[in-house]
Amino acid sequence: MEDQREYVGIDLHRRRSVIVRMDADGMVLDTVRIENDPVALAAELAKAGPEPEVAMEATLGWYWAADVIAECGAGLHLAHPLGIKAFAYQRVKKDESDAKLLADLLRMGCLPESWIAPPEVRELREAVRYRHKIVEARANAKSQVHGVLGKAGVKVPVSDLFGVAGNALLDSVALDEMYLIRVESLRDLVALHNREIAMLDRVIAGRLDGHAGYEAIQAIPGVGKILAAVFVAEIGDVHRFDRPEQLASWAGMTPRHHESDTTVRRGRITKQGSRLVRWAAVEAAMRPRSYSWLKSDYHRIAARRGKKIAGVAVGRKILTLVFYGLRDGEVRCLADKAA
Repeated sequence: MEDQREYVGIDLHRRRSVIVRMDADGMVLDTVRIENDPVALAAELAKAGPEPEVAMEATLGWYWAADVIAECGAGLHLAHPLGIKAFAYQRVKKDESDAKLLADLLRMGCLPESWIAPPEVRELREAVRYRHKIVEARANAKSQVHGVLGKAGVKVPVSDLFGVAGNALLDSVALDEMYLIRVESLRDLVALHNREIAMLDRVIAGRLDGHAGYEAIQAIPGVGKILAAVFVAEIGDVHRFDRPEQLASWAGMTPRHHESDTTVRRGRITKQGSRLVRWAAVEAAMRPRSYSWLKSDYHRIAARRGKKIAGVAVGRKILTLVFYGLRDGEVRCLADKAA
C-alpha cells in the first residue's frame, strides 16, 4: 500500500515560522509563513491529515510548539542543531529551504534527533536553571561589595563578608555617600537572592520527593542535594543511554577525536552538551569528601597534569557513578565500600 503520510518541516523563530508540507515522494505540497500562535500552527498541521510526522529544530522557545504538535496527534521529531549543520550547506540561506531540509531529512530517515523532554522534566529544568542563574547573580553582587570596599581601602578581616561578623563590619563601616549607597543596594540584592534561592530549593525538593535516583546519587562523594538536582533535571531519562560512556559523550566530557588514515589526534573535551552537567560534575570533583577515594584520584592526577585536567577526569568518574545511580536507584560500588 502506498504511503499517504505527510511530512512537515517547521523553521521556528521567535515571531514567525515557516512550515513546509511534503509527501512521501519528496514533493512539496505547501509552504506557508505564519505568525507564532498555537491556533495558527494547529490549523496548518490539520492540513497534513491524520498523524503526520513533524520535524522541528531545537531552538529558542520550542516548548510551546512541541505541546501544540503533541495535542494535534502528530509525531514530533526534534532536530539536533549541530547535526543539521552537516546537511545544511547553502549558498543562499532562506527560511523556506531550512524547513524543506527538515522535512526532507525526516522523510528519508536521516534526521539527527534530540531527546524530547516531557513537560515535568522541562519544568524541573526551568527551576534548576533559574536557581543557578540567581546564584550567579548573587555571587556577582557579593563580588561588587568586595570591590567597593577595596576602592575605599577597607580591610576585610573575616573569611565570609556576608556572615555574622561580616555583616557587623558592613553595618559599622564608614564610607562616602555613593560608596555607601552602592553597598547597601547590593546587600539588599543579596538578601533578595537568598530569599528566592530558598524558595526554589523548596520547590525543587518537592518535585524530587521520593525520586530514587535523586536520593541514590547523593551518596557519591561531593554530590549534595543541589548538584543531585542538576543531574536529575538535565539528564532526564537516563535509560536513553545504554552505557555511561554515552552519557559522558552527551555531556561533552569526552576528548575530541580526529582520525584520517594512519593519523589519530585527540584533543580537549568537546564541550558539546549540557554545560550545567559539566559544571556539576567538575564542581563535585573539586570538593569530594575527605575520606573519598575520588579525592586521592584528584590529587594524583593534579600532581601530574594540573587541577583543571584533574577536575575533568574525576568529574567523568563521578558522571559514571551518576549514570548507575539514576539507572539502578543505587550506586552499588559505594554501597560495597560502606559495607
